Amino acid sequence: MSAKNNNRSTTGTQNKKISGKKFRASWLFIGLGLTGVAMLSATAGAILAVSLSSTPLKQTNLSEQEAAVFNQEETISYKSLNLPQLSRPVNILVLGTKVLTSDLEEEERPKEDLGYHALVNSFKGLSDTMLLLRFDPQKETVTVLSIPRDTQAEIEGHGIRKVNEANYYGGPALAAKSISKLLGGVSIDRYVRVNIQGVEKLIDALGGVTLYVPKDMKYQDDSQHLYINLKEGEQHLDGNKAIQFLRFRYDEFGDISRVQRQQTFMRALVEQALKPQTILRLRDIISVVQSHLDTNLTVEELAAISGFAAQTKRSNVQMVLLPGTFSGDGRHEVSYWLPSQRRIQEIVTQHFDHIPEDNIEYSEAQESDPTSLRIAIQDSTDDPEAVQTMVNYLQKAGYSRVFISNRWKEPLETSRIVAQMGDGGGAAALRAKLGFGEVLVESTGSLASDITIQLGKDWQALKDSVPQESAVSF
Repeated sequence: MSAKNNNRSTTGTQNKKISGKKFRASWLFIGLGLTGVAMLSATAGAILAVSLSSTPLKQTNLSEQEAAVFNQEETISYKSLNLPQLSRPVNILVLGTKVLTSDLEEEERPKEDLGYHALVNSFKGLSDTMLLLRFDPQKETVTVLSIPRDTQAEIEGHGIRKVNEANYYGGPALAAKSISKLLGGVSIDRYVRVNIQGVEKLIDALGGVTLYVPKDMKYQDDSQHLYINLKEGEQHLDGNKAIQFLRFRYDEFGDISRVQRQQTFMRALVEQALKPQTILRLRDIISVVQSHLDTNLTVEELAAISGFAAQTKRSNVQMVLLPGTFSGDGRHEVSYWLPSQRRIQEIVTQHFDHIPEDNIEYSEAQESDPTSLRIAIQDSTDDPEAVQTMVNYLQKAGYSRVFISNRWKEPLETSRIVAQMGDGGGAAALRAKLGFGEVLVESTGSLASDITIQLGKDWQALKDSVPQESAVSF
């Protein structure tokens, strides 16, 4: 089902005036939505000194039944200096939407014929981006679960459809209900919705973001005035170019590759958001947040999440992809990302502390033999000898399922050990054996692997400094 046929609604709510610049700047980095974990917090005392409504950025009126979809259990406590702190893990559903003028009813469209399908400032269309964020004060971690837009799911009242249609049919409540069911009953506490216009304006307000574009990206759609033209290499992207980077889907794995780019983008944006000069851009940031974001988080929850997120170590931010497979070759108009229920059970148990409610056969997974892991090697050094040497070392250490994957084009100083399937323990164990590199829990590596090693210059230096037959001691 196309976005043109489904996206026919536009928001009828009015933006609420919010006072207190420091508070809203703090919230910005929590509620960014498409970026998920790009966060900073302003001074906690200044946050609490601001007089605001209980839900300052809420632009959608939920019915009593819709509000009940979200967990009502208390999320905060006051432990020191009378400041709110998270009292338990909190799961927040983030939805990124895109609505065009052509998706609106005839009477809702602009009187002037623009000659193309322009973007509309609305939250009510298909959700092109879906993330489930978990802020866990007990483990001191932030988890980001990326849910592909084409994921097959049951949407109450509409049958089996792509999960991104839930927001169109029933807003954040139906989206939360559908995703909770998809994940075996994982509780969802709050929601955040942001539209694509807001993301573009927000990137500009932040001063852009620097990242490595993995390949040339070129696409043209005159009907939407969508023009993507990016060159491979490290570059600083403004809002428009950042949206091009995020929206491009025309490559080997379609939307799954786009999800991987989103995770790369999140990492880069965290670095940008933490720069001191960000505080100088508050005025522009506040303007974007007021008009392009919708959430049912309260002011106290915003403050508590801000304080927690600001103290979270980079290594404790974990990004995983909803496990699944393609329904076909990915070239047909109608296709699904078919969720793998067994692997989803592992993900939600490990990262969301939840045992799926409808799986009576499920039990805690026992530790498996780490040498059975599927390990992909991606080279960023242009050194075939270094790659083959790594393969040999791993095989001698007992890792029998090692293969060479596509080259990682961004030159890396430090090798990355990527927990592609969310197995941070397995990646950490491998890193301990190798004695170099950094562990990242994210899904930016080879889709066919459990763990992907992206070789950097540190491995070249280690490999060249010792004899071939004993370069690494296991």
